[in-house]
Amino acid sequence: MLSHTLEHGVLVITVDQDPGIDGRAALSTHITALVDAHQPAPVVIVLTDEASSGATVSAVLRAHQWCGRLGVLMSVVTHSAPVRRLLENNADATGPRLVVHARTDTAITTAFTAAA
Repeated sequence: MLSHTLEHGVLVITVDQDPGIDGRAALSTHITALVDAHQPAPVVIVLTDEASSGATVSAVLRAHQWCGRLGVLMSVVTHSAPVRRLLENNADATGPRLVVHARTDTAITTAFTAAA
C-alpha cells in the first residue's frame, strides 16, 4: 500500500494503492507511525494515480492534522488537479499549511529548503 525513503533529510512516503474506505484508517496509522519515527524531518506524501481516491485523501488529511500537532512540515504530490483542489480545500487551517505539488522533485526540494 505504501513505501518510504529518506531523500535529503525529507521523509518521502509513496502511496501506490487506493486503500478503500475500509483501509483509510490503517493507511493513516501507517503514515503517522512513519512521521513519528522520523520526526522532525519534513514529510512529502506522493499519491500515485492508482491511489488518488477519496479514501486516500481522507487518510492524508488525517496525517496532516497529526503533523500539525507535531509541528512537522508536510506536503503532498499528486498529478491529479481535482485531488490537489480537494486536498487544498479540506486541509486543516489551524496548523502548518498543507502544500500540494504536482511534481515530486519540487516538493522534496521545497521541503528540504523550508526545513533548513
